[in-house]
Amino acid sequence: MIYVAMTGAKHILDQQAVVAHNLANVSTTGYRAAASAFRAVPVQGEGLPTRTFVVGSTPGANFAPGPLQGTGRDLDVAVQGAGWIAVQGADGSEAYTRNGSLQVSPNGVLQTRNGLNVLGDGGPISIPPDSNISIAKDGTVSAVATLPPPKSVNVVGRIKLVNPDERLLARGSDGLFRLANGGSAEADSKVELASRALEGSNVNMVESMISMIDLARQFDLQMQLLSNAQKNATQAGQILNINS
Repeated sequence: MIYVAMTGAKHILDQQAVVAHNLANVSTTGYRAAASAFRAVPVQGEGLPTRTFVVGSTPGANFAPGPLQGTGRDLDVAVQGAGWIAVQGADGSEAYTRNGSLQVSPNGVLQTRNGLNVLGDGGPISIPPDSNISIAKDGTVSAVATLPPPKSVNVVGRIKLVNPDERLLARGSDGLFRLANGGSAEADSKVELASRALEGSNVNMVESMISMIDLARQFDLQMQLLSNAQKNATQAGQILNINS
């Protein structure tokens, strides 16, 4: 009973941590809620076959789209429907995000707000100085010089938009998604962006709060099992002392 309750309590705490992490990111742009799953493994050995241990399964994510919010900012884009924006991770690898809040670095490179280079068809996208930027729905980045005389619109690159199978994606410790087997996904011309908008988190606050309450009750149940096991052991010891 002790080990059965212990495994249950441990994994309930793990699940509470996942829900708490989701709640902490309820306002994070483009965040995909983390999902945890567990399975029951029968206890092999003497005793009733009703006993089971709790074992964690491979963690995943909820890929449902979040709400679109208009911002009016030229460098804000949101992926419409399925798809991802390709960026260069801190380790140099290709990674994917739904956070389309972009900026131009002091060096003239198109980046995310946290300083990751946005990838184009041929690598990072360079932006000419003193330019107004516009991003089309297919990811094409255009620049118009702000200094006189007026100049024509120049295409400086195209954001790499991908749509790999969600089952092949894994979330990294930096919050970005990557192909689980490594490598990079092919660009998908069907992925479209919404200009001057951002995608909100897909975390449902009400459902997450209800889940936290439910998990707290389940944890209390496991603690009661541990307490009952201690009482049973104490009473069994008293009976043995009487018989002796």
